[in-house]
Amino acid sequence: MNPGPFSLDGLTALVTGASRGIGAAVATALAAAGADVACHGNDRAPDETCDRVRALGRRVLGLRGDLHQRETPAALIDGAIKGLGRIDLLVNNAGTIRRAPAADTAEEDWDLVLDVNLSSVFRMCRLAGRHMLARGSGKIVNIASLLSFQGGLTVPAYAASKGGVAQLTKALANEWASKGVNVNAIAPGYIRTDNTSKLQQDETRSRQILERIPAGRWGEPDDLGGAAVFLCSRASDFVHGHILVVDGGWLGR
Repeated sequence: MNPGPFSLDGLTALVTGASRGIGAAVATALAAAGADVACHGNDRAPDETCDRVRALGRRVLGLRGDLHQRETPAALIDGAIKGLGRIDLLVNNAGTIRRAPAADTAEEDWDLVLDVNLSSVFRMCRLAGRHMLARGSGKIVNIASLLSFQGGLTVPAYAASKGGVAQLTKALANEWASKGVNVNAIAPGYIRTDNTSKLQQDETRSRQILERIPAGRWGEPDDLGGAAVFLCSRASDFVHGHILVVDGGWLGR
């Protein structure tokens, strides 16, 4: 029996920022669809996520590295290939945020957010892309944001970085689509993660956000799993340079 269009059987994925939140949910969803997964953690080992992947009967590899450091992407790509044999799928999920009015944003905070959220994504894509281009196949999924489209409040570096992720996704798709490599992105809405914890704890702001979401609830990390599986599977073979919004209807309001 041929596997269905959403099957990831026989494929190997690398997911950054997989120790918790969206990354953990995506890594688990890819494993449930059949992929072996290399799970990356930055300040925290991805042990729990690795346990979930292993429980699904898939091969798993835990990796650590600070994506603020230029050498980390190469170490992650090399580690995943040595540990699992190849990289068919790359999900660039790792990200950080610093909240402050633009006039008060520190240089070091700007640099950190741009390095982790945008520069490391380019480095990961470039390195994994070389292997995929040589093979003539592969799928890359970048995690963008609603702030790829909107400016947000008191998060200028985050908004700039996620706008950059959306444009980088399109630029790479323009170059690589004809060579068998799909590059797309997911733009999550307001999801219950560590990055949105301050918003969740702000009673007024949380209520204002909830009132604008047509679905009537904040998103959960698991809400991103299906979108990731779609963009990593044969079902999306003719999808290139797309930013798939998963926001409970926020942008349509």
